[in-house]
Parts: sequence; C-alpha cells; structure tokens
Amino acid sequence: MTAPRIGVDLDKIEQNTRVLVDRLAPVGIRVTGVTKAVLGSPGVAAAMLRGGAGGLGDSRVPNLDRLAGLGAVRTLIRSPMLSQVGRVVVVADVSLNTEAVVLAALDRAASLRGRTHGVILMIELGDLREGIAVDDAPAAVRAVLGHPSLRLVELGGNLACQNGIVPDDRNMGVLSRLVDAAEARHGIPLGTVSGGNSANIGWALTSDDVGRVDDLRLGEAVLLGVDPLHRTPIPGLHTDAFTLTAEVIEVAVKPARPWGDRAQAAFGEAPVRTGRGTVRQAVLALGHQDVALDGLRPPAGVTVLGMSSDHLVVDLGDHAVSVGDEMDFGVAYGALLRATTSPFVTTVEHRASPVGSTAPRP
Repeated sequence: MTAPRIGVDLDKIEQNTRVLVDRLAPVGIRVTGVTKAVLGSPGVAAAMLRGGAGGLGDSRVPNLDRLAGLGAVRTLIRSPMLSQVGRVVVVADVSLNTEAVVLAALDRAASLRGRTHGVILMIELGDLREGIAVDDAPAAVRAVLGHPSLRLVELGGNLACQNGIVPDDRNMGVLSRLVDAAEARHGIPLGTVSGGNSANIGWALTSDDVGRVDDLRLGEAVLLGVDPLHRTPIPGLHTDAFTLTAEVIEVAVKPARPWGDRAQAAFGEAPVRTGRGTVRQAVLALGHQDVALDGLRPPAGVTVLGMSSDHLVVDLGDHAVSVGDEMDFGVAYGALLRATTSPFVTTVEHRASPVGSTAPRP
C-alpha cells in the first residue's frame, strides 16, 4: 500500500460522535459535525451522522460540495468570500456571516437562483476573530430580516481558536441575552443558537445553565477525542482514530551532533541536536509538504530529530527498522489538517464491517 498514507477508523469516529451526542443531549445541545480537518470526507461525515450529528459544517466551499449526497444540512462555517457567494447559496444551506456587503450579495445570489439561504450572525465574544460587536448586533439582525431571500437561522459565537479565550457562563450568557432580545424585538423565534466549537464541551457539561445555546460545531473532539483548550483526552473517547504511516528510506548509525559552521536550515533555525557518540538514525519519506511537525507523535522510544520539505529524521532508539519498513505516527489537529490536505498523502478509510470499508481520497 502506498505511503505516506493516513488511516481513518470510521467506527471510532462514529463512536466518538455518539458519546458526545449522548452527553450533550441532557442539557439540550445538538451536534454539528465539522469535516474541515479531513478535507470534507464523505466517509467521515457519514460516520458523524451515524453517530447522531444533526448536520455537517465545513469552512471550504469545495468540501461542502463533496457532502452533497448525504442528505444533511450543510453549513459554511467561515464567512463567505464575495467572489464565491453564487456557489455558496448552491452548496450550503446556511453560512456564518458578519459583513453587510456579503449579506446583500448572498441575498442577490439566492434570489437569482430561486433559493432562500440561511444565515448565522456571528457575535464577537472576546477571541477577536470573526464576529459583530455586541452593540451592532441589533442592526445586523434587522439587516438580515430586510433581505427577502435570506432567513435568519440563529446567532452564534466562536471562542478559543484565535486567542485561546475560554468559553464560560459570562461570554455564553452574552450570546443568550442577545438571542432573547432579538426574539422579543422582532417577534421571531430563533430555533438554534450555535454556541461554539469543541472548546465549549467542558463548559456545556459543567455549567448550571447553558442558556439559549443548543448547538455546538464539533470537529477536533470528534476526530481526535481531545479537549482543544488543553489538548487533553476526553474520557470515553478514542484518541487514535487516525494513523499516519510513512516509509523508511535510509537507516544508518550517525554522529549524534552535526559538524561544521552553522547557518539557517531549510525552514529557518534548525533544532539543536545534543547528545554524545552516535545514534541509530532513520530517514522517512515524509516532510513539511505532508504534515505539520509539531503535531506528529512518533512511536514510543522513537525521537524526532528534524524535518525538511520531504525528509523526516528520527532516532530509532532500540527499534529494529530496515529500509522499506513502515512506521506509524499519531497526529494532533494541525498534523491531521496538513496531512489530509496534502496531495502526497493518501487517505484510507475503513470500518469493521465490509460495507464501505475503504474510501481512498481522489
């Protein structure tokens, strides 16, 4: 089988989704499964839906297009680019929005196609990424309601992604109060309040009152089984649904330290190699074009020494490895995102059941 490749255990993703859906249901929160870290994989999306996700979200229009045949509500979870509004109203049922000019363009595009497009107005809650200022939210609500081909679905927020701001009762309470005010002022029901992402899980499961929040957009927690706030495993979830496999192309005993005058390496300052004597070093056919180094988790006893565009260098320790052998690595979120996006990494999806057991990425 070709390498590098990333193996995806769809059963574990389905099980992770089911556990989170079941834990959040008692507090009235549904799950939207987010597929952006897996290039909008229909196989992964289907696993999320089997696990109980109520809809699907992705940040890229081509990824949402790949999910067309699954019969689920598709949400574009990044503000639409003006250059793509015509495509957005075709492939997305709903999109996250902050800009009046984009809303107007979406309205025109939807009208031309005889469609009604759903809008989530994103509110700035402190993380300083996308979001309308709290004081400007009433005007934004009026703007959406004034567009005949748009439908105000909900208000939403996003925290932790840009500056690590933690969701809590205070910032989530702001969102709930805005929803209450909008409904009272305009006499309309907002059926869904999208409170945030995987970073909201801890808050949602420990808060005495989640307010109006009744939907979370979950990607990392479902895929990797971790809490993004501290990258700690969530009890009861699988953390090994993905395995990145690379092939060994050189094995040699080499000095522990490089020699000669030092300058910058291919990607800036090179890591300083320490130690004495020699190391059993292997080179694998895997590089920055394939995966993010800081999210790569080597096997126990193997130490990563460095990476260039196309080469990963490791200290094998006591591992018996030969040229042509393969080595498996775990991946964190950044590494997963890079690997599934790289055209040089093949994705192989599998289930315990034979139906749909493999789905190589085109």
